[in-house]
Amino acid sequence: MRRLLIVLVAGAVLLAPVSTAYAWQPGREAAVEYAHSRAGRISFAVMNERGRMFRYRARRQFESASVIKAMFLVAYLRQRSVRARELTSEERHLLSPMIRRSDNDAATAIANRLGPARIYRLARDARMRRFSYTRPWGLSRITAADQARFFKRLDDYLPRMHEGYAHYLLSHIVVSQRWGIPQAKPDGWKLLFKGGWGSGTGWVCHQVAVLKDGRRQISVAILIGDSPSHAYATETLEGLARRLLRGL
Repeated sequence: MRRLLIVLVAGAVLLAPVSTAYAWQPGREAAVEYAHSRAGRISFAVMNERGRMFRYRARRQFESASVIKAMFLVAYLRQRSVRARELTSEERHLLSPMIRRSDNDAATAIANRLGPARIYRLARDARMRRFSYTRPWGLSRITAADQARFFKRLDDYLPRMHEGYAHYLLSHIVVSQRWGIPQAKPDGWKLLFKGGWGSGTGWVCHQVAVLKDGRRQISVAILIGDSPSHAYATETLEGLARRLLRGL
């Protein structure tokens, strides 16, 4: 009887759906091979739905450019004086263009209100290991690993009251800035992202994103520096994103 029960249990395990044990993995090897064929400094990190990180030179520091504006947004919304109340129209008129159009003047106004302490508090809570804040804020230092980890748990840092608003801003970036990861996004996935670039040059070209499909979500951070041009860098970024997200 005992032997029969063991056989029945083993059979039930074998018949269990394979999907319960499956976790998607990005196309890291193809992305690394592609990175080696492109000019410039390249770094990326991807976290799958189980929180496993796949990386390439992901601890290398880059100037943040406008990617840091996503941190400004979260740091502002989680303030004690803000988290449990409605935003004023003046606040929305700063936060919305800062994210959707990547407006620098709005970002500077928000950064001035926050101060370094609130930015560093968010970085500490998000377990950023190689983040450094400075002024001008576009020269702050970030890594792909830190940003992928931050975006993977983005909702953990957003107050419930403002979560929908933050999602709206990060999912409604203007069309002219939706190169790279948005072009590689698989059908059926919701995308929240922020990019940063060097005023039309190839100085830096970054995107950090979280993709959601029901209860599944993955994060991607691609940081690029010293490309021959902005157009070349955006082509590199899209090529990396398509390889990394293959099979999602």
